[in-house]
Amino acid sequence: MTSSPADLIITGCTVLTHDDHEEIGFADDAAIVVRDGGIEAVTSAAAAADLAAGERIDARGQVAMPGLINCHTHAPMVALRGVAEDMPTEEWFNDVVWPIESNLTEKDVELGARLACAEMIRGGVTCFADHYFSMDAVAAVVTECGIRAHLGEAYFSSQGAQGREKSLEFALRHRGGARGRITTALAPHAPYTVDDADLAATAALAREHGLPVHIHASENRDQTEAGLARNGVTPIEVLARTGLLDIEAGLLIAHGTGIVERDLAVLERAGGPVAVATAPRGYLKFAWPTTTPVRALRGIGIPVGLATDGAASNNSLDVWEAMALTALIQKSTTGDPRWLTSRQALHHATLQSARAVGLGDVIGALAPGRRADIVLVDLSGPHTQPVHDLAATLVHSARSGDVRTTVVDGRVLMRDRELLTLDVPAVVRELGERIPALLDRSHGRRIQDYKT
Repeated sequence: MTSSPADLIITGCTVLTHDDHEEIGFADDAAIVVRDGGIEAVTSAAAAADLAAGERIDARGQVAMPGLINCHTHAPMVALRGVAEDMPTEEWFNDVVWPIESNLTEKDVELGARLACAEMIRGGVTCFADHYFSMDAVAAVVTECGIRAHLGEAYFSSQGAQGREKSLEFALRHRGGARGRITTALAPHAPYTVDDADLAATAALAREHGLPVHIHASENRDQTEAGLARNGVTPIEVLARTGLLDIEAGLLIAHGTGIVERDLAVLERAGGPVAVATAPRGYLKFAWPTTTPVRALRGIGIPVGLATDGAASNNSLDVWEAMALTALIQKSTTGDPRWLTSRQALHHATLQSARAVGLGDVIGALAPGRRADIVLVDLSGPHTQPVHDLAATLVHSARSGDVRTTVVDGRVLMRDRELLTLDVPAVVRELGERIPALLDRSHGRRIQDYKT
């Protein structure tokens, strides 16, 4: 450590650690030294007691964790939270969501992104992967409020070549933005809305420009069965034959609850890094019969990151809940209470989620050289006491509301539950004024048809 004052020292906490074998552990009475937005040292509280710092946080009684990562969402869709309830996927898209989205203005997207970022920061999310429209507005909000994001401008084949070109232009324009907090991806919507020619062209652009791709695929079993019935291939096999599994910068697949046995060999042969984002709350709400096959994917070395999807489909951007649900649903679907363990769930929430968004060497662990994306969790509440197994307490007893402080790139975005970079009441007021025009479906338009 250098002799000049650190920017921030968090002291007295219990730190979640990863050892050389990536096993989860905890270091008591520890301190984290932050300089220039990165973690300089994780040491003992005693060793840090006399170090000078521009800012100190006394975190006694709290757990310091890597910030959670929302590996797949549509942040601006918080504006549609609760407008399409208790209906199957096809009706949800065609009758409500896609007609409403035809009304979207850039201002709607900006306000939705502000509200979403506030919700995520308060819930301990320090990075999110977003796949939506008018993403310049989202990038501006990310830059202003201090969160980290992996952003892609979504497109359909119905937009023609222009949609793909717009996605590329966005990715190149914002790559490395917000002092490195913004990374970007190409964002074709899905194999059922983007044809093979467009998917192959996307893969070529990704290779040419060194960009990753973020796409919905095998979202549910119906999509897989429809692909097999119509063309004799699964959506995952479509990704393979169009070159998307061979991108050096990586492919992030949203959902994958329709991944079947024959897909596993295809994924295992992928020529580039592939990851899957699981958002279990939405699968339960849509009554999908299967969930992301986390155990099978882990068996072939595919990272599975945690996600919420958009709040229009599951009403929440709570990654803490996604962590608990992932563990519980995996136990249920595998019939094995020993899987997924709390420590495994924490691994998915940290390092595996970081890898899913292409930041496996940057965030996801509290260690020297990583960026200082840190959350402090207060376990003093009656619902988290007593603590017999700290990992189990964090996964199954703690809640997002137990996050006291959120730090991104060394900057404190929330301190003692107070948001420091976003004005929620002002956003709610302005968004409320926009809602009537946004919800109007009398025009009969929709941006796309949902047909698997």
